[in-house]
Amino acid sequence: MAFLDIRLIDIIDIVLVAFLLYKLFKIMRGTIALNIFIGIFSFIIFWLIIKSLNMRLSTSILDSFVNVGVLAIIILFQQEIRHFLLIVGNKYNWVQRFSFDKIFENKNTDLTKLFIKPLLLACEDLSKTKTGALIVITKKMELKHLLETGEIINGVVSRQLLTTIFFKNSPLHDGAVIISENKVKAAGCILPVSQNMKIPKHYGLRHRAALGITETTDALAVVVSEETGAVSVFQNAKGNYNLTVEQLETLLEEGMK
Repeated sequence: MAFLDIRLIDIIDIVLVAFLLYKLFKIMRGTIALNIFIGIFSFIIFWLIIKSLNMRLSTSILDSFVNVGVLAIIILFQQEIRHFLLIVGNKYNWVQRFSFDKIFENKNTDLTKLFIKPLLLACEDLSKTKTGALIVITKKMELKHLLETGEIINGVVSRQLLTTIFFKNSPLHDGAVIISENKVKAAGCILPVSQNMKIPKHYGLRHRAALGITETTDALAVVVSEETGAVSVFQNAKGNYNLTVEQLETLLEEGMK
């Protein structure tokens, strides 16, 4: 029987393809790319039907489109493909996981969280005055390509420094601050904006940029709304909104583990 001819490798193959399709669906869900994907899938189904009916003229025309299909898909889905590869590279970076630095690192992580207290105080001040702010906290990925888009500071994280940067008349207040290794590495940085259509429309570019950076990196992003003063935290492409100082502290400590 044909059923008995199924090998273990065939089952692994099916599971692998299903896993990749599921991951692609998760990346494209809520974006306009999903509609394009559905359109391409419908075209392929139509092409297979035409071919099975042996309609020569239609088949020859559609074959010419299919022959350049791979190139068209790469062009149409270049952002999603890049996003997918970044996620895979970040999540399954075995070299980083089993490096000597990882094996012999100091298990006492208190020193890596010295920025949390001044950050909490700054967010509290910014929230009270409804001053918009976007703060990115790096983990394993250093985000050097984003540091170059802003002004390098390399200053100690302090309440005064953060509130000064995001003061409305400051030339750097519109960009993002990037905190790495307990220092304000740069300010006024430009972040990629998420294309996810499911984010509520009343959230502005700061929230979309915070979501965008956490879609492609392992960083955390803290946002203070300019309209309401509400504080939000983003990590792993998910947002926690309208947080108290205590909730913000808990999420930052858990996120940095």
